[in-house]
Amino acid sequence: MKYMGLNEIREAYLEFFESKGHLRLPSFSLIPNNDKSLLLINAGMAPLKPYFTGLQVPPRKRVTTCQKCVRTGDIENIGKTARHATFFEMLGNFSFGDYFKEEVIPWAWEFITQVMELPKDRLYVTIYLDDDEAFKIWTEKAGVDPKRIFRLGKEDNFWEHGAGPCGPCSEIHFDREGGKQVESIEEFVEAQDSDRIIEFWNLVFTQFDKDEQGNYNKLSNPNIDTGMGLERMATIMQGTESIFQVDTMKNILSEVSKVANAKYGENHENDISLRIIADHVRSVTFMISDGILPSNEGRGYVLRRLLRRAARHGKTLGIENTFLCDICEIVIRDSKGAYPELEEKKDYIKKVIRLEEERFAQTIDSGMQILKEYMDEMQAQNKNILDGSKAFKLYDTYGFPIELTEEILEEKGMDVDKENFHAEMELQRKRAREAREESNYMGKDINAVDKIPADIETSFDGYDSLSITSEVELIVKEENFVNEITEGDKAAVVVPKTPFYAEMGGQIGDTGRIIAQNGEAKVVDCKKNISGKVIHFVEVTKGSIAKGEKVTLEVDAARRKNIAKNHTATHMLQAALKSVVGDHVHQSGSYVDQDKLRFDFTHFTAVTADELKKVERIVNEKIMEIYNVNTDVMSLEEAKKSGAMALFDDKYGDKVRVVSVGDFSQELCGGTHVKNSGEIGLFKIVSESGVAAGIRRIEAVTGSAAIKFVEEKENLIKTIENEFKWSEKDIISKINHQFSELKEKEKEIAELKAKLAGGAEDDILNSVSEVNGVKYAAAFVKGVDANSLRELCDKIRNKIGEGVVVLGSDYDSKVQLVAMASKEVVTKGVHCGKIVKEVASICGGNGGGRPDMAQAGGKDVEKIENALKEVKKVLEKLVK
Repeated sequence: MKYMGLNEIREAYLEFFESKGHLRLPSFSLIPNNDKSLLLINAGMAPLKPYFTGLQVPPRKRVTTCQKCVRTGDIENIGKTARHATFFEMLGNFSFGDYFKEEVIPWAWEFITQVMELPKDRLYVTIYLDDDEAFKIWTEKAGVDPKRIFRLGKEDNFWEHGAGPCGPCSEIHFDREGGKQVESIEEFVEAQDSDRIIEFWNLVFTQFDKDEQGNYNKLSNPNIDTGMGLERMATIMQGTESIFQVDTMKNILSEVSKVANAKYGENHENDISLRIIADHVRSVTFMISDGILPSNEGRGYVLRRLLRRAARHGKTLGIENTFLCDICEIVIRDSKGAYPELEEKKDYIKKVIRLEEERFAQTIDSGMQILKEYMDEMQAQNKNILDGSKAFKLYDTYGFPIELTEEILEEKGMDVDKENFHAEMELQRKRAREAREESNYMGKDINAVDKIPADIETSFDGYDSLSITSEVELIVKEENFVNEITEGDKAAVVVPKTPFYAEMGGQIGDTGRIIAQNGEAKVVDCKKNISGKVIHFVEVTKGSIAKGEKVTLEVDAARRKNIAKNHTATHMLQAALKSVVGDHVHQSGSYVDQDKLRFDFTHFTAVTADELKKVERIVNEKIMEIYNVNTDVMSLEEAKKSGAMALFDDKYGDKVRVVSVGDFSQELCGGTHVKNSGEIGLFKIVSESGVAAGIRRIEAVTGSAAIKFVEEKENLIKTIENEFKWSEKDIISKINHQFSELKEKEKEIAELKAKLAGGAEDDILNSVSEVNGVKYAAAFVKGVDANSLRELCDKIRNKIGEGVVVLGSDYDSKVQLVAMASKEVVTKGVHCGKIVKEVASICGGNGGGRPDMAQAGGKDVEKIENALKEVKKVLEKLVK
């Protein structure tokens, strides 16, 4: 057998199927498009679902891809087995109603035996029990020995998922040992279970449509959907036992070993950590490249979990500093040939990883403090098992790994209730599953608007014209296709040509009206359906509109003009941000309507006031230079060479529109724009804020909305002038003076309150009582703020020695409660957190804290004194 590198195998596969008339498509993003059932792309065919269902017309009936995939369902097995990985690449060749078994089976055999040169005496094939057609093609056209073909049941060789398209499949297997031929199904299954024989290519023959009654109806145009795991094929071609020994993975593993100073293969536990890091760093590198950022929900949570899990195993290996941000360079180096975007975004990827590693280091510190409080509490109560729900809170809220919790507890002779922890984990998984929509084989539930036949064409002709005559081709009302709609009806209307811009690329859809011979409808929105058809959502205002009749479509011109101003300004804003803040700025989302613009971008700290001023000044200078806004249609490659900016996760066709604002901004965009920058008039930034980790948002206004914004600010200044009789130039100095005076007064008040509190000290000390041998003081101190209350509580605790102090105050018409206890009484069962929680509940509040110190708040100040009387009862329960 010849040796082939992973990158060589990928190219050989794609080239082979190109020679068979397939269109090679680049891998789709890991972020699913129009498929709410998936969090991340997890199979080669997943992004192609709309082509299989006919909802979208494929660019060619024969397609081949190498698709990036992420699966985390078996995350606990990563590193422990030779096969499991969170990131993998899936090779596939697909037929959308074109060729079928007669072609794909001989091609598969040709590829593996002639291109890959796998020995035929080490290959086996499985087919579905009743698939005589496949058996005949394998034996007669491909020439496979019938003794090397095994028939298996539905569980193994029939692909279906609920109702919808399905069919038998045929799997190709490789015998890693060779030697004596497997003779029986029993022997074959046993060899599979022992990993002697491994499956590496699945050919799915989608020839049926299963209905709700369970009937298998033949498809008029059957499809082919195949999948070959690239890493698994590499283990075969390189003769390795594990995917972690494949060339590209081995390179990552070697680098991790070097950083950790841990030789691979010498220590079983270390090897698990090394494999986990190697796998996870590959996943996070590709995920960040596709625009995913760490967060506490959705795919961002998956990324954060993988990244932190890898960082945690780095600590296990003794790596103290950030390191994943450097290891990812190996992933980029070895994969940039197939995925050039990795190299393009290298600095950005490294920065995101490093920041998350640093955040995790801080999280570990926070988690350690909380775990210490839990352990103190357990010791005080003579317990040695940590509640599973608390361990889960550490894991889920603070990102504190359960392994670390177990390790720290073990050092103190303690353990964690793992059964309860895993029960909490399962509840979270259940919530996550329920949050995603149930899906059939082809993704989300399909509504009538998405069922518009693929052969119906719609085009947007509204860049230069806002009024077009066209013909009503389809009407959808209440999920039904109808011939006519009348006054009061709400419906969706489809025409071949339209001047209405459908919502896309952050730009809101146009509104306006449709005028027919016998009626008129208001267009309230315009969107595209799943297959890209332009849909007008209308309300009939008079008469009727019928299928087949000529209509005039008119866009609301004033609204479109304002949208165009905001859209062009958004492009200019991005260019200005890059020049002021840095080249790492990338658009991560935008929203443009007639009133405002919103621009989300990658940046890791707040944009300073000075930077915002510079950005705003640059945009306004370019507006006043009255740049022409030009649109050029060119190939994607030409657009990239020209330096035009594009979104991370946008997929473009062969031809793209490049919108240029003079020589200041160049961007791929299908939206509508002004003719020259001068039409924008004025640009004003309204706000800057953070929306997620590493994502900032700027909101701004243009034109008359910007003038209105400025006028409102001027009116505010005039109001202040009139109200306080100050001149505009003195406003700041006057406010500063007032503020200084106010601080002085507040200081005086605080000192007076402290004296008042101090005066109460003797009274409180004289009221000290005792419960079951524990001294305590509980008192109401009127009008004292939280800081003074804490200081007083600490002072009294020190003076009474061994004991507990609980104080309450009504500062600012709110209940303030503080409890403090000495270490000696904590060992007797006193727990300040529990005390304040019960006391606060009487005042309509809540709170808690450590056994030795806790705080609480409440709403009903009238009940403070009665609540403090409960301290004695709580202590009687706690101190035995």
